[in-house]
Amino acid sequence: MDLESADGAEAADGKRRGESLRATLLLAYQSLGVVYGDVATSPLYVYKSAFAGNDIQHSEGNEEIYGVLSFVFWTLTLITLIKYVLIVLRADDGGEGGTFALYSLICRHVRAGLLPGGGTRDELMEEEKVTGRRGERPVSRVRAVLEKYRVLQRLLLLFALLGTCMVIGDGVLTPAVSVFSAVSGLELSLEKEQHKYIELPVACAILICLFALQHYGTHKVGFLFAPIVCIWLVCISAIGLYNIIRWDPHFYRALSPYYMYQFLRKTQTGGWMSLGGILLCVTGSEAMYADLGHFSQSSIQIAFISVVYPALVLAYMGQAAFISQHHSFESSYHIGFYVSVPETLRWPVLVIAILAAVVGSQAIITGTFSIIKQCSSLSCFPGVKIVHTSSTLHGQIYIPEINWMLMILCLAVTIGFRDTKHLANAQGLAVITVMLVTTCLMSLVIVLCWNKSIFLALGFLLFFGTIEVIYFSASLVKFHEGAWVPISLSFIFMVIMSVWHYGTIKKYEFDVQNKVSVNWLLNLGPSLGIVRVRGIGLIHTELMSGIPAIFSHFVTNLPAFHQVLVFLCVKSVPVPHVQPEERFLVGRIGPKEYRLYRVIVRYGYRDVQKDDLEFEKELVSNIAEFIRSSGEYDKNGFVEDADKPFEKLSTISTGINMLEEDGEVDAHVSPHKEIDPHNAAPKRKKARFMIPKSAQVDSEVRRELQELMDAREAGMSFILGHSYMKAKSGSSFIKRVVINFFYEFLRKNSRGPAYAANIPHASTLEVGMVYQV
Repeated sequence: MDLESADGAEAADGKRRGESLRATLLLAYQSLGVVYGDVATSPLYVYKSAFAGNDIQHSEGNEEIYGVLSFVFWTLTLITLIKYVLIVLRADDGGEGGTFALYSLICRHVRAGLLPGGGTRDELMEEEKVTGRRGERPVSRVRAVLEKYRVLQRLLLLFALLGTCMVIGDGVLTPAVSVFSAVSGLELSLEKEQHKYIELPVACAILICLFALQHYGTHKVGFLFAPIVCIWLVCISAIGLYNIIRWDPHFYRALSPYYMYQFLRKTQTGGWMSLGGILLCVTGSEAMYADLGHFSQSSIQIAFISVVYPALVLAYMGQAAFISQHHSFESSYHIGFYVSVPETLRWPVLVIAILAAVVGSQAIITGTFSIIKQCSSLSCFPGVKIVHTSSTLHGQIYIPEINWMLMILCLAVTIGFRDTKHLANAQGLAVITVMLVTTCLMSLVIVLCWNKSIFLALGFLLFFGTIEVIYFSASLVKFHEGAWVPISLSFIFMVIMSVWHYGTIKKYEFDVQNKVSVNWLLNLGPSLGIVRVRGIGLIHTELMSGIPAIFSHFVTNLPAFHQVLVFLCVKSVPVPHVQPEERFLVGRIGPKEYRLYRVIVRYGYRDVQKDDLEFEKELVSNIAEFIRSSGEYDKNGFVEDADKPFEKLSTISTGINMLEEDGEVDAHVSPHKEIDPHNAAPKRKKARFMIPKSAQVDSEVRRELQELMDAREAGMSFILGHSYMKAKSGSSFIKRVVINFFYEFLRKNSRGPAYAANIPHASTLEVGMVYQV
């Protein structure tokens, strides 16, 4: 029997491993269509951009093309393969990637956050205690310095925002470069006078269609994208292999790093400036990391190492082999991608290239949506409408405002430049800036999160940072030739994000400083000095402790309040996902007879908030479970503290199940423990709490549950604060401009919190207040 059991266990393990391998291979196949479209279309414009306008004279020895190929090969190998695929992909934040994910990962380990949506220092410490992540970690010198100096924390946030803004700029430029480069193949199939008037309208039409189809979601055409990229990779690798065999079978010698030195020594300034075009061979590497949440680390690595990397190397080698035998660099026409394609295949390759360019553009657009959602969730971007296009994959989203803004900007730069040279210069600067930010943040992750030696982190920073600084300098020198575009776009987005973050911080600080003392509440008595009416009043607040000023404002101006009051705080914490059993924190404010509760609901920046009906049901169920479990504690277990809840907030992992049904059925606790309602209102939704048989429920807890049930049946009202920000008198001119004009303009033209969008308007009451900050 033991042998049979062992054989059965081994068979089961083998089956699970087989299923896991099949799932990984399937994800690897799907990642080709979502992740690698951008980097796979780079051969369309790398050589053309490298030699465009750099006055590089081609010699009979082919040193120039040998040097460019060597640079392309080693840049692709060192940056994309070693840095991103083998190292950076390991730095996931709960399975998520991207610049902002790196920042949130550092903040959670160092407590250096500045974000009021669950990312302040105190809240991160509380989050760490609640979720049990208090493991003893060695306190490095870097961590101590970063936690001590607030200015370093602000610089870290600005650095992360810079990288994020550049990714958004890349979302504008990548579709323009990819589509325009693919369409440029028409110049070989049409008369030169014709293609000048056809390329731009065709490119703009494709871009408009691309952005117009975004609302359908990538999941509906995900399996269509992967075959397109697969066909494209097979196509360029086959053409590359054909060109190598036909024109120079020994061209592999150009991969030697020696030719990079020879290229720079011979071409000097022109060769250094050409690095800005060579850099484009790694475009899409950051998008690959940002899309980590859609796939697994192993699936992305398998797809790149086994399929994408060999295909790109063959494509670049074949194209260089062709160019080496055609010594005319008088025009970029002679060094474009399509000139190396056999004439009989140009039309089919043109069609495939356009489709692949659309797929590549889709990946960076989706990545931009994800980054905007992360920033908005963590109070670094004004509220926008977020539409989830997949019921199973929460990372696939659509943001209408951002989509149309990207389309307008993309069309503007395409029409404005009308050539790949300036577009490529702009894209190159955006890409290399993001990579520099990633390298710097990654070096901090190595020390602070992985607890590795500081010398290892410095080695990573110096090695990859030196390479990227060289490319950055070559891209920045082309400021007047298109590189000013990502700088301008990033500056605009940086101003928007910084102003919104600053205003949100000031608003949160005002709430903290002006919260009402608990002693004031105790003096009002259980009735709060007013009439208590049936129902549940849900008061939304940003505070995790204390009583918000909006409560006293409401009590002063209205003669009645609900029999059950819940201070609801919805927090976006700097983690991708919050486990369901850790989502709700429930506590009590004041003695039990006051019927005042505090509920903190936490969402990660990748979590999807439920609709109002499901949320209300889950909220009431968790409060009921808290009432039942708190009955086992000491009845006088609260502490009179003006800054803390009376009872410690509890994580509700298994709330009481609540069933609701229409009609005149009496509400009761359960078939085993029944509580009859005091007033059975016909045609109201009846509530029923299902309590486990083993639960101990005394008369006092039963009475409190009954009152909560009656209040739920009477209905739930939502009380929202409608704040107006205004700088204090005597504030500096800059602060008055930022708060009174810029922040208020953004607030009026942005959407409210996500939870407010799901609240029924008929049950909503807004209370206006002016915040003097």
